[in-house]
Amino acid sequence: MTYKIVASQCTSCSACEAECPNVAISEKNGTFVINPKKCTECIGYFDVPQCVAVCPVDDTCVIDNSLPRYQPSA
Repeated sequence: MTYKIVASQCTSCSACEAECPNVAISEKNGTFVINPKKCTECIGYFDVPQCVAVCPVDDTCVIDNSLPRYQPSA
């Protein structure tokens, strides 16, 4: 799974964009989105996904259960 941003809750503060180690977050149509192809859930970088850590609105950056879980390469 990767993370996704709940658009209806995103305040467009952009805090998450600067903290993402994978440059997976970008602005699109006035809100921020996470590119699932780039999101690694911050595995290998941080213990907690940085989008979750810095988002000022609880439960805005959440696991996207519709996608497979990120698998780090061996």
